[in-house]
Amino acid sequence: MITNNTILVVDDEIGIRELLSEILRDEGYRVALAENAEQARVWRNKTRPDLVLLDIWMPDTDGITLLKDWASNGMLTMPVIMMSGHGTIDTAVEATRIGAFGYLEKPIPLQKLLNTVSKALRGGQNKPHAVFSLASLGKGPLIADLRKRMEQVVSLKAPLLLMGEPGVGVEICARFMHRPNTPWIEPETLTSLADSPLDLLESARDGVLFLKEIGELNKLAQKGLLLLLSKLEKYNVRLICATSQSLAELTAQGTYHPKLFEILSSLTITVPALRGHREDIPDLANQILLRFVESGEVSSVLQFSTAALNCLRNYDWPGNLTQLTGVVHSLALTCTGEEITADAVQQAMVFPESSSISVLPEIPLDLSLREARDLFEKSYFERLIGQENGNMTRVADRAGLERTHLYRKIKMLGIKLRGN
Repeated sequence: MITNNTILVVDDEIGIRELLSEILRDEGYRVALAENAEQARVWRNKTRPDLVLLDIWMPDTDGITLLKDWASNGMLTMPVIMMSGHGTIDTAVEATRIGAFGYLEKPIPLQKLLNTVSKALRGGQNKPHAVFSLASLGKGPLIADLRKRMEQVVSLKAPLLLMGEPGVGVEICARFMHRPNTPWIEPETLTSLADSPLDLLESARDGVLFLKEIGELNKLAQKGLLLLLSKLEKYNVRLICATSQSLAELTAQGTYHPKLFEILSSLTITVPALRGHREDIPDLANQILLRFVESGEVSSVLQFSTAALNCLRNYDWPGNLTQLTGVVHSLALTCTGEEITADAVQQAMVFPESSSISVLPEIPLDLSLREARDLFEKSYFERLIGQENGNMTRVADRAGLERTHLYRKIKMLGIKLRGN
């Protein structure tokens, strides 16, 4: 099989580098070699390999540290397979949580090497935009504290509730809980909670079940979740739930089951809003831009000006990381030069006059907080959909929501779309 895939082999032992190089070249791969972490950094800074085979134990910088550096700098946009002659399960788990694709123990059986490389390359092609990892969310004190809390609860069996505004990256935190080579189940909708909750547990047996936006569950789905919670130990499933709503408020209003709230609130972690750690925004914006560059969507010389990064830093980002990703994508695609300027950022942040708060209806004060919020959101989304002529991708970007969450919200608010 002839291929143009380039594999970077990083190992301090010349014999292993040469052996791996010979095997891979015989299979038609292009191979680059680095004898230490510094050489690997230099090579990675110049170009993006399609795959990295990375030794854990090296004299200058160990492979786990290099993996963390790439993850935190937005450079982990290719699959990385860790290698070690004396590794442990803990090391493999840590590497996978940082973002490694897999782990091979030396001496590496030939067929296992080729199968793992082939699988990793296929995965890299299917996912041109690498997802964020917990290590890449930022270096400021808020994210450092978040990482510390996540590490503290990672080995627990209790259900975990992640709370945060839409778009903050709860999925990234949930992924941190996943052990390698175990099931990861993330249903697109939560209707199966009402219909067949135990089927979800069977699918996730010995792995992780991640349920998003559980604040939107109806009464029947809440009962299904309660049943599911009672069977977690039997199926050996780690349950992670996420919500952008206040379950305490919903419980006080009588729309959420008190027992369900009691169980879920026993272990909670709040994922901070982007505006709470502004110091990380420039790095995050550069990471996002790098991914679009490396996917081939935009020019390889494109970059942000310092003033543009300052503009992004000072914006409040109500849609958080999801909104920032959408804005950076739009700026990258519409930039006509080699630099994204502050003016371009400011234009992207300015909404038309017609979207001013003054055009929204006056909200009666005799409504409950939830009714008032629903009235505001209905008017907000109707105007946004009108301004974007029904283009739901742009509506989702401007609102800072994932499309699936946007459609659920629109359905819940009773908004009629064109053609429906």
